[in-house]
Amino acid sequence: MVIEVNTFVLYSPLKFPAVAYRVFNLVLLLVALSSAAQKIKKEDKLLLDNLKTHIGYLSNDKLEGRRTGTEGERLAALYISGLFQSIGLQPKGTDNYYQTFEISEGRQVNPSTHLYIDETGLVQGKDFFPLTFSGNGSVTALSSLSLQETQTPWFLDLKELLEANKDNPHFDIPDAVRTKVAKMQGKGANAVFVYNTSTIKDNLAFSGKEKVETLPIPVVYLSTEMVKKYLADETASLDIKLKTDIGLKVRKGMNVVGYINNGAANTVVLGAHFDHLGWGEDNNSLHRTGPAALHNGADDNASGTAAVIEIARLLKASKFNGNNYLFIAFSGEELGLYGSKYFVENPTIDLSIVNYMINLDMVGRLNETSPTITVGGFSTTPTWAQLYALTGKKKLYAENLLYRYDSSGTGPSDHTSFYNKGIPVLFYFTGLHSDYHRPSDDADRINYSGEATIIKHILSVIENVNKSKEKLPFSKTREMQLGTSARFSVTMGIMPDYTYGGAGVRVDGVSEGRPAQKAGLRTGDVVTALGEHKVGSVESYMQVLGKFKKGDKTAVTYIRDKQSITTTVEF
Repeated sequence: MVIEVNTFVLYSPLKFPAVAYRVFNLVLLLVALSSAAQKIKKEDKLLLDNLKTHIGYLSNDKLEGRRTGTEGERLAALYISGLFQSIGLQPKGTDNYYQTFEISEGRQVNPSTHLYIDETGLVQGKDFFPLTFSGNGSVTALSSLSLQETQTPWFLDLKELLEANKDNPHFDIPDAVRTKVAKMQGKGANAVFVYNTSTIKDNLAFSGKEKVETLPIPVVYLSTEMVKKYLADETASLDIKLKTDIGLKVRKGMNVVGYINNGAANTVVLGAHFDHLGWGEDNNSLHRTGPAALHNGADDNASGTAAVIEIARLLKASKFNGNNYLFIAFSGEELGLYGSKYFVENPTIDLSIVNYMINLDMVGRLNETSPTITVGGFSTTPTWAQLYALTGKKKLYAENLLYRYDSSGTGPSDHTSFYNKGIPVLFYFTGLHSDYHRPSDDADRINYSGEATIIKHILSVIENVNKSKEKLPFSKTREMQLGTSARFSVTMGIMPDYTYGGAGVRVDGVSEGRPAQKAGLRTGDVVTALGEHKVGSVESYMQVLGKFKKGDKTAVTYIRDKQSITTTVEF
């Protein structure tokens, strides 16, 4: 990195073209004075060139889709922090510009897990695997199918259980197996081998993302081939050496945080997530056919990240000093708002002085025929309606923008985390398109001039609010439930906490007038069951919802203050 008075050059590990920055008067971007027309065009060109450079770098194949916790994410964070430094932003992370956080991916079978039968090693994942609720432990024993002695492994054939319930649509095989194994453990088994000699498929697997309470003993599933090889003779004795080692699976992401300190009483937060889907490893891609493909995420959300960088540059050169400004590039958004939620729970500034938060997510595909920008969070403070109603010379910069207002302060992006802390928000979004969450979301499809218009519009919003020294009042709005890949026809009306690492689904918000609120649920409750169906994770919660239809009533079990409570919910 080389820094000069008015120009800096960032040499990236990928040898991307240098980015040139020149400080210029922000006002020249917001007014159209004929006497300075040539300079305005010159500065507009700089803005466009910078956007193309940022988005081109962040969505380059070499960053491999910026999946949270990868080298591509690290390179993107390095690029953003380098720009923050050259612009003159103060570092405001917990480690310079960076704020690292952990993402729990559930559990994983560790390499030390092994099984030997008669001195022959079996292959984990092929010949055997621990079930999701298996405990950790080591067992060495001489055992057989026909004997059930205490402190030895026991064997459970699923054939009878499956055939007895083949016509039962509510039959939950994992729960039934768990119940059976728990009884065996209570009678003296120190491990249980589960297998299936029926022609009915059981579909059992190790599900690391399923957050369930584990049993105190190892529970291992044997493949059909191993059953034929070792369990054909019920009178035979088997020399068993087993160890199950299941541990937490964790990866780390990082936010990038910079600050302009104007010595003001209040601070404005501007943010965008910079992570994307990588190769689609987290099953959040809409690319359903063919081999795995790289997802560069030019619009989602290199576009928003580039906009935040440019807004930071322009605000640093401006005289809009009525507020301080905090700029955050979030990671982990695609996994469930991990970065923004971590920040609001571990803020590097006092959240009580945050005036409002602006979030930019997918602002690179403004339609040239119908240039509509969604303005979310519109009802989180009365001030937004007042600003957007301005006319004449006081009117917000719009060029030919059309507005689509969304009153809600929540939704599937990072402004939700700030709204949940009682902070007014604005969310800018140019809409979904056929490249969303697909490998085709590349830089050559970005409308750069449209994004530049949106940046100027946002600057005019900031300029208008800057004129007042008063902190904006907060208003609660209707709340949207975050999306999911599961299909279901009913909803509880809760916002799940996707960052929760325990068993069940922790409630991050409850919508007014919806089933959950009517049943008495509150933020912080952990839902563990709906009817007879256990809820171990957000995904299983969504799958369970698919078993109900509008008008159904069922029991909902949840944990509050370490107490298990059961009540009735009506969909």
